[in-house]
Amino acid sequence: MPAMTLTEALLLAAALVLAGLAGQGWWRLRKVRPRPPAAGPGPTGSASGAENLDRTEPSLEPAGSLGFGDGLRALRRAPRIDALIDAIVPMVLESPVSGEAVLAHLPSSRRAGTKPFIIEGRDMQTGDWAPPQPDHLYTELQAGIQLANRNGALNQIEYSEFVQKVQAFADALGAAPDFPDMREVVARARELDALTSPLDAQLGVTLRSNSVSWSVGYLQQIAARHGFVAGALPGRLVVPGAEDGAPPVLVLSFDAQAALDDAQQRAPVRECTLSLDVPQTPRIAEPFPAWHAAARGLTDDMDAILVDDTGQPVTLHAFASIGQDLQILYDRLDALDLPAGSPAARRLFS
Repeated sequence: MPAMTLTEALLLAAALVLAGLAGQGWWRLRKVRPRPPAAGPGPTGSASGAENLDRTEPSLEPAGSLGFGDGLRALRRAPRIDALIDAIVPMVLESPVSGEAVLAHLPSSRRAGTKPFIIEGRDMQTGDWAPPQPDHLYTELQAGIQLANRNGALNQIEYSEFVQKVQAFADALGAAPDFPDMREVVARARELDALTSPLDAQLGVTLRSNSVSWSVGYLQQIAARHGFVAGALPGRLVVPGAEDGAPPVLVLSFDAQAALDDAQQRAPVRECTLSLDVPQTPRIAEPFPAWHAAARGLTDDMDAILVDDTGQPVTLHAFASIGQDLQILYDRLDALDLPAGSPAARRLFS
């Protein structure tokens, strides 16, 4: 029997992990594909679901709108090109260009289809690659298109759109881009997607009232005891990440219609969903124990029962089993140089 390649071995290992977890109905381990817009609010007290987790999208604000410290923090949060998950296009310049010129000619949208792309410059003074800033000169430029995300692998149409946008940008600055071959880029994107999609894990469990409905105010009060704060969207409470600008560790979601009701203290809620997006939080932060503890604590405080997607009670044994399986998944991500909570993992699994 011929020896397996590294890619085949990793695929086989990922498949075995997935097969071992498939029996747990409440364990959500799957490749997340685009979802249609949420339907209108269901019956009073219905759960809003856990799919669209709050994100703090890194961004660079326009010049002059941030203080010095805020500007540095924004630059540190800005996504950076990574050869592991991006196809990189170098752009040669005849002479250095100013940050103002680069910013003025950036494409209005740094997306090609469902894939984001990044443009960086090599700073003339430091020699470092960084997002363009005013009052800096750049001797080289480069663009990187993300090879895969939860919408799947980069395809030919998306790559063609990326090429058109970068070519127009380069022409405006007198730069000469060197685009990788489309077939090679698309093949690499498919390989990355095949390796990583089985490792895309999201956990979700439903807390259902055993007796009376909860008011939104009561739910918020109890959740606050466990470290939850208001999220960016109605019907969303989050446990924030430890880092500035990091995605939330946990999300508690409930009926958005109830959250928007003027009489929040009276709007009835009978269930909510507690979720954890595994690749988004570092392993060392122990997000699974935090998710487990929050589930048990909220259940006790609100007189609720924990159920899976089929309405069956979730047992302590099931929590223990998934905790063990998660360690294997973390190891697989580490082996791919995509540890959970790393900038590359957060971008890839989004």
